[in-house]
Amino acid sequence: MPLKKGDYVILFHDGKRYLVNLKEDIFHTHKGTLDLSQIEGKEYGEVVFSSKGEKFYLLKPTLFDFLMKLRRETQIIYPKDIGYIIVKLGIREGMKIIECGCGSGALTTALAFFVGDSGKVISYEKEERFIEIARENLKRLNLEKRVIFKHKEVFSVFDEEEVCALFLDVKEPWNLIPAAHKALKGGHPLGILVPTTNQVSLVLKALSEYPFVEIEVLEILLRPYKTNPERLRPEDQMVAHTGYLIFAKKVFEK
Repeated sequence: MPLKKGDYVILFHDGKRYLVNLKEDIFHTHKGTLDLSQIEGKEYGEVVFSSKGEKFYLLKPTLFDFLMKLRRETQIIYPKDIGYIIVKLGIREGMKIIECGCGSGALTTALAFFVGDSGKVISYEKEERFIEIARENLKRLNLEKRVIFKHKEVFSVFDEEEVCALFLDVKEPWNLIPAAHKALKGGHPLGILVPTTNQVSLVLKALSEYPFVEIEVLEILLRPYKTNPERLRPEDQMVAHTGYLIFAKKVFEK
């Protein structure tokens, strides 16, 4: 399908990726400028040239690209963690889920993507500026209608009950374990992200006081490799620790 004004495209050149919207006029790089209006009518996979004659490939953006190019004012949850969160919480079309602490909206965006038009993400956030940033990021994928933002700090109870999954990304998630248990459907999953081990210990102590089973603690490390077939080896840098993930499922008896 031919590209049109307002579409997003990845401009790929020499290993670098630039996410651009064709509603803009000119894109500037150190390899020359590109007249984005000249891309309209072309298709993903084609080649365009900059003012300096440099070759750029037109690639279709994926959810990964949008997550890595979010406008952010907070540390985001990275795709390496988001992927595991999505499958552990069983996120799928039609689910109603709670997220507490939206930050810049990386996980919010992924959750909204997977619940579909028939699902709903209820996102609690005490900082209004973070809600606005997350909403702006959602709009790039036309996902804002799938999310209900609640500008409030939760202390003891969520407004909803019988939700399919719940995720906590707040400073003291152990204080919200009772509220999470009350909000969840029986047998359904709770996910939590914390950056330090002492926070993990406090969460585990809180979980032990309520009917949760299948408790899991983990971290995910991502180690990319150089793509030279003659000198295959790991990259010099890797995305290592970004946070500890904790998962549990609600039951009715301890």
